[in-house]
Amino acid sequence: MSPSAARCSVCRFFLWALLLLLALAALGAAIRFLPDRPVTYADPVEHFKYGSTGGERNMGFPYWLWQVLPEVCPDLLPGKGYASLGFIFEQGRDLPVGMSKRRHMGIDRVFLNCAVCHTATVRTTPNAQPMLVAGMPANQLDLMRFQKFVQACVNDRRFTPAQVVPRIEEKAGGLGLLDQWVVYPLGVHLMRDGVAGLLGRLRFIHQQDDWGPGRVDTFNSAKAIFGVPFERLPKEELVGVSDFPAIWNQQKKQGMQLHWDGNNSRVEERNLSAAFGTGATPALIDHAAIARIEAWIATATPPAFDKFYPIDRALATRGAALYAQSCATCHGKNGSDFSGEHVGKVTPIADIGTDRGRLDSYTPQLAQNQGMLYSADPARRFRHFRKTWGYANAPLDGLWLRAPYLHNGSVPTLWDLLQPAALRPQTFYRGNDLYDPQRLGFVADQPASQGKRLFAYDTRIPGNRNAGHEGAAYGTTLPAADKWALIEYLKTF
Repeated sequence: MSPSAARCSVCRFFLWALLLLLALAALGAAIRFLPDRPVTYADPVEHFKYGSTGGERNMGFPYWLWQVLPEVCPDLLPGKGYASLGFIFEQGRDLPVGMSKRRHMGIDRVFLNCAVCHTATVRTTPNAQPMLVAGMPANQLDLMRFQKFVQACVNDRRFTPAQVVPRIEEKAGGLGLLDQWVVYPLGVHLMRDGVAGLLGRLRFIHQQDDWGPGRVDTFNSAKAIFGVPFERLPKEELVGVSDFPAIWNQQKKQGMQLHWDGNNSRVEERNLSAAFGTGATPALIDHAAIARIEAWIATATPPAFDKFYPIDRALATRGAALYAQSCATCHGKNGSDFSGEHVGKVTPIADIGTDRGRLDSYTPQLAQNQGMLYSADPARRFRHFRKTWGYANAPLDGLWLRAPYLHNGSVPTLWDLLQPAALRPQTFYRGNDLYDPQRLGFVADQPASQGKRLFAYDTRIPGNRNAGHEGAAYGTTLPAADKWALIEYLKTF
């Protein structure tokens, strides 16, 4: 073989070797970065608590960055870790209830799911272990404070690759070279940019008073999808904070006017619109995962009060007659039979007289804009959003677990709701999971619980008024004995 032929042979060898290395590198990159794989759960309740809705694809935090944020910025939290913000951790879990994980673009990403707003704990006595209840309002979660913590931490001078990556390496028990020198250093910068974009859209929260635990501004958040200029909105439109609702028995509520103001009558549209709060945009939502959640909440029922506390059946029987006389036409025959002339319909604001902040935050323009969502998917396009002029009469299933009461959570117990507004507490504390079985609500007269400071709710702040739902038609003029009888009956719901 001539020298030139030998050189060509060597060149071909190195060329093929280089091509093989490039092919292997491309294959490795594809194996690492192309999978889109959520963590899945066979049990429907576990899927509700931890399953993905698709939001990690759009807004997901890199798993290890999420884990070390409280260690990077501990002074920006009210206490230790995410639990101090009201997130609930089950024993042995690395993520709280309401947080899902998905392998996407080469790393594990985490974000919120439906359960974060619709799961809470209840303590039946001061020394009892907290009981987790899926489907009830998340009345300990301070979502606004969580948003502000994430924003503050990723913009803190400590949130740098030099500070963050060693913490991840220690917590993860080591990182590969690619993760150590490329993926997570880049992830720090991308997370800062992503949070800036997300919270830039939600900048209206900085014009609002603190929400406190168990509350959210649903439809001003929805306006962010359409790039609404919040700075130009009238002030009263920005006062839209309301309580998280309970979500049991959705099948029975199909066709009723849903949401606090009754702005939609289709459960499917309500669920898809709620999924936007978990980061699941129309293009990226996981419809199969959402369908599993819908199947569970369609027939899910609340735990019965008498599993934990006794009910005076004779007194409840007397209360049943009072309920039938004053409440049933608007709220249903009982806690499982939702029949009634006005159930699931809207009572005008002039009649019910409750705070109108949440009502005014939802506008005809937003309803029009929502009609354009899923416009390329006729089967899922929103067709039932409407502006209303009052609040919907909801069924009362699981009423004992839905305190504080009224749409804005301004009345701590059912006993307080049966008083004229002038006699209801002007201020009280939210975020306790200790239950008061006599008044029907969570203990609200203590500033702290189990070493944690609770949130002082002030009904004098715009959007927080506790007036309305009063007068003879609402039971506030009943004698005290009748009120106690009515409460005893409502314990059976």
